[in-house]
Amino acid sequence: MYLFVFTILLAVIFYVNGSKLVESKDQEIEALKEQLEEQNSGVDNLAETTLQEDTFSLVSNEEALSYLENRGFDPAEIIKKVEEALISRNTAEEDNELVPYEGMNGPFRINKVKLLNHKWAIASFTDGSFWGDLLVSFEIDEEGKVEVFSEKALLYPQN
Repeated sequence: MYLFVFTILLAVIFYVNGSKLVESKDQEIEALKEQLEEQNSGVDNLAETTLQEDTFSLVSNEEALSYLENRGFDPAEIIKKVEEALISRNTAEEDNELVPYEGMNGPFRINKVKLLNHKWAIASFTDGSFWGDLLVSFEIDEEGKVEVFSEKALLYPQN
C-alpha cells in the first residue's frame, strides 16, 4: 500500500514538473517565433530599401549598361574614371572647381560619387562643416576620356 501511494505521489510530481517544463518551452518557442518574424520583416525592409536605392544606379540600369558595352567600354572602368575625374579636382588649398560655392571652413571637396546612368552622376561635397549635393553630367569620347560638367548644386543649411 505504501509503495502504491509513493508511486502515485511520484507520478504526480513528475506530471507537474513535466507540464511546467513543457509550458516554459512553449513560451520560449513563441518568443523565438516573434523574434524570427521581426528579423524577417527587417530583412524584407532592407531588401526593399536596397531595391529602391539601386533604382537610380548605373549598375542596375540595363539600358545604360548596354549603351556603354555597345560602345566597347567596361562599365566598372567608366565608374572609376568618372569618380577619378570628380575627386581628382579636390585640392588642399582651393574649392573643387565643379562646386559652385565657396567653402566657409576650408575648401569644398567632393567625397562621394554615384553614377545614375551613362550620362549623369550625383556627388556629395563638404568643407567639413557644410554639406551639399552636386548633379554632374559627363561625356565619354571614343578613347574613353571622361569630361565632366557641373549642372546643379544644393548646399544644405547648417542647423
